[in-house]
Amino acid sequence: MSTISHEQIESILAGIQDPYMQQDLVSAKFVKDITINEGAVSITIQQSYPAAGCQQTLTDKITAALAQQGLSDAKVCITSKIVSRAVQQGVQLLPNVKNTIAVASGKGGVGKSTTSISLALALQAEGARVGILDADIYGPSQPRMLGLKGKPDTTDGKTVEPKVSYGVQSMSIGYLIEEDTPMIWRGPMVTGALEQLLNDTNWRDIDYLIIDLPPGTGDIQLTLCQKIPVSGAVIVTTPQDIALLDAKKALKMFEKVNVPVLGIIENMSTHICTQCGHEDHIFGSGGGAQMAKQYGVDLLGSLPLDIRIREGVDNGKPMVVMEPDAEISMNYRDIARRVAAKLALQAKDYTAKFPKIVIDNN
Repeated sequence: MSTISHEQIESILAGIQDPYMQQDLVSAKFVKDITINEGAVSITIQQSYPAAGCQQTLTDKITAALAQQGLSDAKVCITSKIVSRAVQQGVQLLPNVKNTIAVASGKGGVGKSTTSISLALALQAEGARVGILDADIYGPSQPRMLGLKGKPDTTDGKTVEPKVSYGVQSMSIGYLIEEDTPMIWRGPMVTGALEQLLNDTNWRDIDYLIIDLPPGTGDIQLTLCQKIPVSGAVIVTTPQDIALLDAKKALKMFEKVNVPVLGIIENMSTHICTQCGHEDHIFGSGGGAQMAKQYGVDLLGSLPLDIRIREGVDNGKPMVVMEPDAEISMNYRDIARRVAAKLALQAKDYTAKFPKIVIDNN
């Protein structure tokens, strides 16, 4: 084996791009350790977002680049470490929750809740600890999608334990009422109930809490965005012009409350006939890409209109879990990595490191 220096190895790594950060491994500060011991080379890479599904590909890319320099036996270890990112000014992070991602649409019927649960499960599959809060008090759907029923447990009568399905923690008003019971509440009652669900749940060491927001951009949504810590937001839309109109309003709402928009997910972008394979753009085409370009945000991915997605969530067996190797499931995981990587570019939250200042008048 040829002799090589620490600097030469770092130069090789500087020529390799992280697939989702749009930066090389050195610029992204992912190179945590380079050890050279009697010619044997060991490299540790630590990504700032969960990426279990693509770490082997990156490992192969690194080992191939090293092999070209005569380092055919180099050992490469890739891990990930997720830290808290900043939220709106004046809003405190939740205990035991590092990051919160709001999923909004501005309009009902575009598959926002299905996308929320699939995104949560995809992040979990990538190696993150994930929770989901069903913020749609009027139309809670997460219990059914996760195949869960019954009231959550409590040990002190004041706080509740999250329900867990497929490794994802969850909380919803749907666990506390019958499925066919309407919530005939005014706005202040809804926001109060939601704050209780969020703050009185004993979330356990969560890297990402997905908040499935109700449709619309009215008082409820605005109040939630001002009171609930949000690290970043994802907008779900279909290519249809009517859906895009409301999605743009949701995007502008987050801008007004200083919540960074991580990107847009275009749902139901195309339909492929199961009988003949013909592809049809039922709701139009290119709407999500045009909106992303117009507002300078990322198009995180496009998802098809597929009966398996609908059947899965209706039966409490989401496709990401039940068919993990399917192309659609892989698409969700690719979107999850893009969301997490985009969030990893945001400023870190350092409030936990600051000492609390107490003023004593005595």
